Amino acid sequence: MKLPILLPFLFVANISLGQHWTEKKNENFNFIDNPKGQDLGYAPTSGIKILTVDGLAFKDLNKNGRLDKYEDWRLIVDERAKDLASKMSIEQIAGLMLYSGHQSIPARPRGFGGGTYNGKTLAESGALASDISDQQKTFLTGDNLRHVLITTVESPEIAARWNNNVQALVEGLGLGIPVNTSSDPRHNAVASTEYNAGSGGKISMWPEALGLAATFDPELVEKFGAIAATEYRALGITTALSPQIDLGTEPRWNRIGGTFGEDPALAADMARAYIDGFQTSSGTSEIKDGWGYNSVNAMVKHWPSGGPEEGGRDAHFAYGKFAVYPGNNFNTHLIPFLKGAFSLTGKTKMASAVMPYYTISYDQDKKYNENVGNAFSRYIITDLLRQKYGYDGVVCTDWRVTAEEGKTPDVFAGKSWGLESLSDAERHYKVIMAGVDQFGGNNAMGPVLEAYQMGVKEHGEIFMRKRLEESAVRLIKNIMRVGLFENPYLDPMASKNTVGKAEYMTSGYEAQLKSLVLLKNKNQVLPLQKNQKIYIPKRVVPAGKDWFGNVTPERIEYPVNMDIVKKYFIVVDDPAQADVAMVFVKSPDGGVGYSHEDREKGGNGYVPISLQYGTYKASTAREKSIASGDPVIDPSITNRSYKDKETTASNATDLKSILETRKSMNDKPVIVIISGNRPMVFNEFEREVDGILYGFGVMDQAVIEVVSGNEPSGLLPVQMPANMETVEQQQEDVPHDMKVYIDSEGNSYDFAYGLNWKGVIVDKRTSRYKRKIPKS
Repeated sequence: MKLPILLPFLFVANISLGQHWTEKKNENFNFIDNPKGQDLGYAPTSGIKILTVDGLAFKDLNKNGRLDKYEDWRLIVDERAKDLASKMSIEQIAGLMLYSGHQSIPARPRGFGGGTYNGKTLAESGALASDISDQQKTFLTGDNLRHVLITTVESPEIAARWNNNVQALVEGLGLGIPVNTSSDPRHNAVASTEYNAGSGGKISMWPEALGLAATFDPELVEKFGAIAATEYRALGITTALSPQIDLGTEPRWNRIGGTFGEDPALAADMARAYIDGFQTSSGTSEIKDGWGYNSVNAMVKHWPSGGPEEGGRDAHFAYGKFAVYPGNNFNTHLIPFLKGAFSLTGKTKMASAVMPYYTISYDQDKKYNENVGNAFSRYIITDLLRQKYGYDGVVCTDWRVTAEEGKTPDVFAGKSWGLESLSDAERHYKVIMAGVDQFGGNNAMGPVLEAYQMGVKEHGEIFMRKRLEESAVRLIKNIMRVGLFENPYLDPMASKNTVGKAEYMTSGYEAQLKSLVLLKNKNQVLPLQKNQKIYIPKRVVPAGKDWFGNVTPERIEYPVNMDIVKKYFIVVDDPAQADVAMVFVKSPDGGVGYSHEDREKGGNGYVPISLQYGTYKASTAREKSIASGDPVIDPSITNRSYKDKETTASNATDLKSILETRKSMNDKPVIVIISGNRPMVFNEFEREVDGILYGFGVMDQAVIEVVSGNEPSGLLPVQMPANMETVEQQQEDVPHDMKVYIDSEGNSYDFAYGLNWKGVIVDKRTSRYKRKIPKS
């Protein structure tokens, strides 16, 4: 098996039993070329030795001087994993069941992703950016943690060197189990970045998931997966915490942008393509059954879907802990998993890992009658996922489900929904007994060991040892399949030349172009002619808070990279001098569904989430919420209804900008460019404008290229509601159940609708996925 990266080394031949393996040395790592077998990489500083058996080389990871089954790359992964699990102590298994909190490379001086080096910040310590932080050393050596989630990296070279340092450290510890590094999606486009054909970048940039869905092109999504996996492996990342295949059936949910939309068939096809792209290795990179050195484990999320959040409120917070099923449509939400993630076309067959969502799938457990977060539910994990649907891959909780919740429902903290009154260790025990293998965001093995002892007391040591070994085997298999036990090391220069290479940047940019959806083109105002005079108003970016409570002040700025615009058009500051106006806006930010101020004034704290800019009064909302309750922080609230309350989008100034531009342009064309992340209401402004282009996380340049002539081909992956009344009337768990908006040209903004320069798009994609063609 040939490694993807070969370096110039000093060659040393080792002759044994008529065969030989070749060792290539440099100052830090050694690489071994095994004829007719897997190549090896190891760090001499780790203290391990190379064993020669039948003329082939093997790593003596546990330093016992003999070849153990788990060290023998000739054996099947299942046999190797079971052998290793049987040799592990309970402390080692407990560490393997941990998945770290978010790690920045290098560690930031403070806050999210923060860390120290010899007790000091990176700048104060004199350490290298690729060095291992104090906190990382602690959880790797003291807590036996072997799964690390990384966020920002300084550069591909730094990421590769950090990977090598970490792998060398753990290779010399205990049984020599490598680190499995993971990442949340990291290929989103930076809007202001300029694309230049033939030039590379920091990493290839693609539309967000809802934009990929808007292409209605599974082959494109599989190509994305393959490219992203190649870049991930060059960064040392071997598990992707993606794709997010929740059905986006609740239009107010703020995570729809990360899904493949509301249609079960489209979401299943996109999920299958995405995972096949990420997990599949071929040719000399393949080890066995499609797995190999180009493979990245896909941790598909979120079982059994986090889409049907009551009122659109998200479960990262206590105010959004409930997923509800008023349409009795639970099984529909399983389709992207059962017909997509678990039914791959490629040789790896199914996604190697699953993440349940934070939500309580309200009243869906008819066996044990528990309303607890999905990761705590034996019914959701064991009875359904494992037994009914036969899934035996890794199940990992979402991050910090065992931690304490915040003091109020709007505080970002732990997410122990349904088990708020239990202790940390008791929640760990509940997770283990539900059938889950791993704890996301937990760096310390102590609570896992406490949970183990609870199980020993209830079921006996033999039972609990077997239970933990089941999880260990699953976790080890995912590390072995991608070749980390044989070679976890990277060439930093090869990483630099791989991540963001020109051809990958081009593929991502072309996908962005294909994802843009043209909704309106009155009198064929588009495409615009080059060097037309364009007026673009500045945009008010409203003040706000991120998930962690950090405040961002209001600012006024151009909403687009004006240097890019000026390469296509003549920009003027006076609307009177312009031929056309382009107004760049964001889709309405109608809040999160909870108001601390409302609670302080004696209300229940729950308010509407709006998909329109202007003030909305929820006069048709439910009188009584489907679900409610928090036994710790808000036990008195038994009804989460927000009926007759009002809310206004924080970016209502976007509507003002559209209408003021319309007035200042008189009868001249006004084009609205929307950067969207979920459905929205158009009746506030659509009839006042001539063109509408909708994008899901794309570069400014892609927008300008379509406006100036690159023919649009994107289709809506979600319905656009006629008004907020239909949003209130739709059921959170049912797709395609809203009255859709019909514009001044008679076009319905329904699922799979979009325009090209000729009119409404009718092609193989619409025939495959669309129930009927909207009026043109």
